Amino acid sequence: MPFFAGSVRPWSDDRTRALLPAPSADSDKRSRGVVALRTGSDAYPGAAVLGVEGAWRAGSGYVRYVGSRRAADLVLARRPETVTTEPGSPAVRAEAWVIGSGTDAATRTEPETAALRALLAGADPVVVDAGALDLLPAAHAPVIATPHVGEFVRLRAALGLSTLAADALQDPAARANAVHETAEAFGGAVLLKGATTLIADTSGVFAVDTGTPWLATAGTGDVLAGAIGALVAADRAAGGPTALAEVAAAAAWLHGLAGRIASGTAAGGLGRPIVALQVAEALPAAIALVRDGDERVRTDDEHDEETQEDRP
Repeated sequence: MPFFAGSVRPWSDDRTRALLPAPSADSDKRSRGVVALRTGSDAYPGAAVLGVEGAWRAGSGYVRYVGSRRAADLVLARRPETVTTEPGSPAVRAEAWVIGSGTDAATRTEPETAALRALLAGADPVVVDAGALDLLPAAHAPVIATPHVGEFVRLRAALGLSTLAADALQDPAARANAVHETAEAFGGAVLLKGATTLIADTSGVFAVDTGTPWLATAGTGDVLAGAIGALVAADRAAGGPTALAEVAAAAAWLHGLAGRIASGTAAGGLGRPIVALQVAEALPAAIALVRDGDERVRTDDEHDEETQEDRP
């Protein structure tokens, strides 16, 4: 594997802020970006809920969900403003897609595989997670792959790249090298999740380290995929394209900051356990902190505690 000669560039709040335009008086729901998610399954319907929640909370103006009836019902129970569509319905228009979260390639049906391949052969950007990563070698669409370490190792094997053990990726140089090489192999962007998240495309590698160890809990990756989709859709609707790796880095920055806000570590201290929905719910506060430079961002729980203390 050739050594990646470029430097790993740290991402910043200033660069994130530049990708967070506020809606204007002329904005409508579609002009703020339409993101569609084809995620979740009967076995893992919660992934659909988490991804949709992440997309809404990251600022999308219109979120469409395409999936099984069970998952769609749960999505609507949580976010009734979502537009749901049955698989096999007429083509859906969107500025960006999110696929694969909460699905398993081993149990995917042939019609579902054909539908995902069609998205990956199209012109719209696609965030590819979990159970759809196996389809990346044949993709022609603009793509952001979002694997964790185990999925990343398998993705490299599918792309015909040199085999890497997961523990070899503990070395920062090897990690940067591998993520850049993988992005070059299919010509897209790769976001490798971790304590420091690396995002690469053919031009180089960004590092995002705004997160907290409390983010190591089930479902936070589904929230991140939805948030990336929302930011990509907004960028395209506003006349982008900004490089997909940069949009993904901005979403990862917000996601990490939302994890700190939800866990209480944004204000210092060791923090507290969180669940994935709390991360999604904290995304608006993270956006406000980055955009407006708020000195302190409170969670809803902190606000409630202060209100109770003020009561006689």
